[in-house]
Amino acid sequence: MSPGKQASGGAAAPMAAGARLEAMRRRVRLSRVAVWTVIGAGPIALGVAIASTPTTVEAATSPKPTAAVRSTKVAADPAGYAQLFVHAWLRSSADDATSAQARLAHSMAPDVELPDPAASAQSTPASVTAVHSAQRAGGAWSVTVAAQYADGTVRYYAVPVAADGAGNSFAVTGAPGVVAGPRRAEVPQSPYDVTVPDGDLSSAAGEFLTAYLTGAGEIDRYLAPGVQVTTASASPFSSVSVEQVLAVEETAAAEQIPADGTRVHVLAQAEARDALGRWPLAYELALTARSGRWEVSALESGTALDGGSR
Repeated sequence: MSPGKQASGGAAAPMAAGARLEAMRRRVRLSRVAVWTVIGAGPIALGVAIASTPTTVEAATSPKPTAAVRSTKVAADPAGYAQLFVHAWLRSSADDATSAQARLAHSMAPDVELPDPAASAQSTPASVTAVHSAQRAGGAWSVTVAAQYADGTVRYYAVPVAADGAGNSFAVTGAPGVVAGPRRAEVPQSPYDVTVPDGDLSSAAGEFLTAYLTGAGEIDRYLAPGVQVTTASASPFSSVSVEQVLAVEETAAAEQIPADGTRVHVLAQAEARDALGRWPLAYELALTARSGRWEVSALESGTALDGGSR
């Protein structure tokens, strides 16, 4: 190759690179002008401009969410810890700080003084139960604990508790305070307002509950196809009788069994007996009509406020 051609080729490469660089700079300037133009045009134009931005730019500038960002940490409720402390604290006495209960209370709350019950004071509570927990800022909690005594009286204590960020350790931060107990909530109107007369539906509910609570007979014969219910055989009763059956749907009060697939929801109030006494019980059941008989299709829990199964 002649020297002239070599010189011409060597000069062409820098010129081409310079031309590409100048073109890129021109596109950047034009993009800036376009952005300021749509900003001046108003928010609608700006939204259109953003929506038309290439997806490759968005992917390059938007960080991918990590597992740490998606996960939400749930704080551990220290209700059990507060319950254990009150149990030990109420069984302690300042006159005997070396007892097992006093040592336990001091280990959970070193700065909290022990009570000093009088000689004629009521005996220690029969049970201690946490009934409410409220989380506050900075890992602080307030736990309400109920102490029930043998004579039926109940005293409520509010216990301040601190928890670490991971919920692995707790500490009682101050002495308990005697507070009022939770108020009784308004009871909603029961959806079971249809009285079911003696008949096929009430008999089906009674026979199922007898097999369920006594363990006598095969419970599967009272169940709809595909439904499985385990009998309450841990503490079987000797006898069961249904006192009243209430339903949600008017269909349950009909004398004739309706068409196959008809489903009703009932509340069966029963009386069960065993060697320890008589026990009034109540069960929510869903029954479905099939082949001229009622079959239990669900043993429900809670109240079907909307008439639906649970």
